[in-house]
Amino acid sequence: MVIVAGYLIVQPGERDDYVAAHADLVRRARTYPGCFDLSISADPVHPGRVNMYELWESEEELEAWRKIANPPETGSAFLDGQVQKHTISRSGPPF
Repeated sequence: MVIVAGYLIVQPGERDDYVAAHADLVRRARTYPGCFDLSISADPVHPGRVNMYELWESEEELEAWRKIANPPETGSAFLDGQVQKHTISRSGPPF
């Protein structure tokens, strides 16, 4: 399993448009083989922060998706952020 998670900082006035521009990409990704979840969302506390989360069955499926994802051109500059890819060897219920 692969998790891609983190955040990006954009101008506060551009954040909601940035998130909305990715709605089609999120819908398409969630139906793509091997995608368990994908979310690009506005942070409820920081006005310029965009939270990102992806959960994929494998690295191969993530890479195949990236080749055809066709992300939108938003024109928003990233002011800061941190997004990391994590390879998970084992998972289970939280409780």
